[in-house]
Amino acid sequence: MMKHNAENERIKRQYFIFLKEAKRQNESSVDAVAKAVSRFEAYTKYRDFKAFHFEQAVGFKNHLAKQDNQQTGKKLSKATLNSTLGQLKAFFQWLAMQPGYKSRISYTDMEYFNLSEKEVRIATARRETAVPTLEQIKHVIATMPNHSEIEQRNRSLIAFTLLTGARDSAIASMKLKHIDIIGDSVFQDAREVNTKFSKTFTTFFFPVGDDIQQIVCDWVRYLKEELLWGNDDPLFPKTNVIVGEDRIFKSSGFKREHWSTASPIRTIFKEAFESADLPYFNPHSFRKTIVTLGQKLCQTPEEFKSWSQNLGHEDVLTTLYSYGHVQQHRQGEIFQQLKIPRSSVNQNAEDIARAVIKAMADQHIQNGV
Repeated sequence: MMKHNAENERIKRQYFIFLKEAKRQNESSVDAVAKAVSRFEAYTKYRDFKAFHFEQAVGFKNHLAKQDNQQTGKKLSKATLNSTLGQLKAFFQWLAMQPGYKSRISYTDMEYFNLSEKEVRIATARRETAVPTLEQIKHVIATMPNHSEIEQRNRSLIAFTLLTGARDSAIASMKLKHIDIIGDSVFQDAREVNTKFSKTFTTFFFPVGDDIQQIVCDWVRYLKEELLWGNDDPLFPKTNVIVGEDRIFKSSGFKREHWSTASPIRTIFKEAFESADLPYFNPHSFRKTIVTLGQKLCQTPEEFKSWSQNLGHEDVLTTLYSYGHVQQHRQGEIFQQLKIPRSSVNQNAEDIARAVIKAMADQHIQNGV
């Protein structure tokens, strides 16, 4: 049985380069597209893409809906179906514009990859997701052991994630020189730090407590003063594993190397939350906790804009749309508060109103009204 099509492989390689270099997609996004295309090829028994017909799209859509999730054993979710079919639609739309394919593929046939409107609504519906509270995270950190080098590293790793809101992939690649204890900040330099979309920006420590910041500061001082590590050494080094006298692998200090992936970081988080008898929250969920804190602390648009930039977001709407969802319990609290009569107008609201009136007046003057 044919396992690949040489012509298909060549054009797929061109498309993946296009996604990475022209569309600036990262490796994980390109890998997801490659998986979707491979699924489609397996279904069509690796027929040449030039033979694409809308019936293949319809058949594959029905085939995919019957497949089981390998981890849960349940049918693939509507979200998975929607993303997979969307990736295929985009691929064939690009393909229909390439030499040798233009005359063979009808551009409108790609519309058959669409799910029904009802299925799309189900796939894209916003659902309540669990977010750790600041108190839960601090409880985890407080209960973590802090005796050995590795225990100190693990505790400071979780404290650092809360203090900076950095992504786990960025943390895994950070060096000592990137953290400025005096300036209360971290320089996420995309030339060396694996940031999303290769952005370079400075993150100032979020106001999550002096105790959290002290844990991180103590860790940095330990690396520099006790281990005599330099600026180019990793902020959170890889564990050195040796074979003991009993021929069993065991930990023995650190290697002056970065973790190659963020998987060890997620493992540390999982073990820490389980040890504290709390449900597991991954490192990325801390960013939502920080946004929730910002919604409570920030009093002006400028303050929240600064809070957003501190997370690496160029547009404050990214923070609100991706992380600013109000949890259901908090939504209920807000509406209970709204039922209470207010004796006076909020000062911030008055300031904003005056600013709007002034801006309108200035506009009238400029227009000669």
